[in-house]
Order: sequence, then structure tokens, then C-alpha cells
Amino acid sequence: MITKIPELIQYILPVLILAAGIFAGIFFQKVTINKLLKITSRTKYRLDDVLVRSFKGVIVFWFFILSLYIIIQITKLPIKTIHIINQAMLSVFIFSITLLIANIVGGMVQSSANSMKKSFIPTTIFRTIAKVLIMVIGILVVLQTLGISITPLLTALGVGGLAVALALKDTLSNLFAGIQIIFSGQLKPGDFIRLESGEEGYVTDITWRNTTIRQLPENLIIIPNSKLSDSMIINYNLPKAFLNVISEIGVSYSSDLDKVERVTLKTAIKIMKSVEGAVPDFEPVLRYTKFDDFSINFRVIMRAKDFKAKYLVEHEFIKELHKAYHKEKIEIPFPIRTVYMKK
Repeated sequence: MITKIPELIQYILPVLILAAGIFAGIFFQKVTINKLLKITSRTKYRLDDVLVRSFKGVIVFWFFILSLYIIIQITKLPIKTIHIINQAMLSVFIFSITLLIANIVGGMVQSSANSMKKSFIPTTIFRTIAKVLIMVIGILVVLQTLGISITPLLTALGVGGLAVALALKDTLSNLFAGIQIIFSGQLKPGDFIRLESGEEGYVTDITWRNTTIRQLPENLIIIPNSKLSDSMIINYNLPKAFLNVISEIGVSYSSDLDKVERVTLKTAIKIMKSVEGAVPDFEPVLRYTKFDDFSINFRVIMRAKDFKAKYLVEHEFIKELHKAYHKEKIEIPFPIRTVYMKK
């Protein structure tokens, strides 16, 4: 038994070194990344945060490679096995570098998009495309490193491109529709839109496949990009986010219309200056529109900063106008019907 212990250690030691390397990588990554993020969070630059976050996952790969190197140095392995391990180490290292670059580029795209919202639209689709391209290049480099010729692969991809395009017709249609939506500038995250089918909400993201819309009750509408590009859409943020708030009102035929106009506009101006979400500098407008069956109708036009604020402006205006009409004895009539009785 005593003579077999060194042989047992010889088999167990590499496993322990490998496990210890992976565990050390996870621990080092967790401690180091957290400390560096605390430091970078104090700076005004975003690039340092992107660089630090990009190392997540990569450090574990590097400790794994270091463990393999130590195992090769302390164990007597056949030359063929060492060659295979060296190839595996090189492949893992190249893949880790590819992952690091993909994370950095994806983070820079997102950071640049957030800092230039007027000229560049922050959506998942750009980050995804950038990462996929870099990962594909990295995989091709790994294959070339392993001695696998990528020329036949590229040729096969070129020949089979048409078949793939036909098979992924819907996916590619959504991808190109998403790119077209973004670069047209007619729709971007943060816009409040209404679809021709009646659904409305805020655009939260445009991915390679679909667009996500968050309704006011916090429900999500997920619509394929190809369908969205073919739909009629009202964008309440274009050309500006300001939105007219139009209230339809009617007063009785016995009312003094000059007095009604004066009281109503005074109330509307008060709402513009006091309600959060209203546009204080906007001058409300009143226009009489119709002699109706039992009332003289008019419209009051106010303005809100966005679609969501419209409801609060309208709500407060109705309350204040009801109080003002009651105080000034201005009548909002009920439906009236005159009945003549024949003897």
C-alpha cells in the first residue's frame, strides 16, 4: 500500500491543482472586480467602468490556463498529450481574449449610445451585432490555430449562404427591419407611440428580432420588427415631445359667452403654471365650435410635456373648471328634450 500512495498522489494532484486554479480565479475575479468598480465609480469617465466589467469571466479562463501549465510542469506526460494540452491552452487563451474584446466593444457601444442619445440610438441590436462579429472572428482564429483550414469553411459558408438566407428569411427580415427602424430616426427607445391596432406605450428596446413597448399599466408589448416597419405608427415624441391637451366642453344657451371664455382661460392658465408636467409658458386657447342640441360647445387647448403628463393636466383642469363654473354660476347643461302634448 505504501508504494502505491505516490502513484495515487500523482493522479489526484493534477485534479486538485485544476480545481484550486478555477476556485482561485473565481475568488480573485470577485474580489478584484468589486474593488476596481468602487474606484472607477468615483471617476467621471465611463470607459474605465466598461474595461473593468469586461474582465468578468475572463480571469477564470486565465487561472484555468495557469493551472494547466503547472500540471504540465510537475507531471510526466507523453509528448503527444502535452501537445494536445498546449493546443487546448492556446485555444482557451484566444477564446478568452476574444470574449474580452467582445465585452469591451459591446460596453463601449452601449456607453457611447447613452452619451449621444440625440445622434445615436442605444439599443441591444448594435451591441449584439458587434459581439457576434467579434466572436465569429475569434472562433475562426481558434480553428486556424488548431490547424483546421478555414478556407473550405468560408467557401462552404459562401455557397450555403443562399440556403441559409432562405431558411432564416423571417429572422433576417426582422434584423434588417430593426436596423432600418433605427437608422430612419423615426423611432427610438423612450418614445411614446401608438400602433394602428390601438396599442400604445413607451419603446424600451429594439433588438435584432423584435421591439419591446411598455404600456402605461407596465405591461409589455413585443412586436416583430418586420411587422412594426409595415405598420402605421403615431410617435408622440416627434417632432417634439410636447403634446396638446384638448378638452371638449359645452355650456348652456343662456350663458354669457365672453364670461365663459374669460373664466375658462383663467382656469387653464392656472393649470399650466401649477400642475407638474404642464408647459408653463404655453398660452391656452379657447375656440367655440358648435351649436349642439342642448349646449354651445367649445374646445380648450393646453399643452403637456409628454403623453403621460397629459392625463394629470386634464384631470386637474376638469376639477378646477368645475369649481370655477359653480362659483360663477355658469351652467353645464344636461341633455334636454322638449315634449309637446296634443289635446
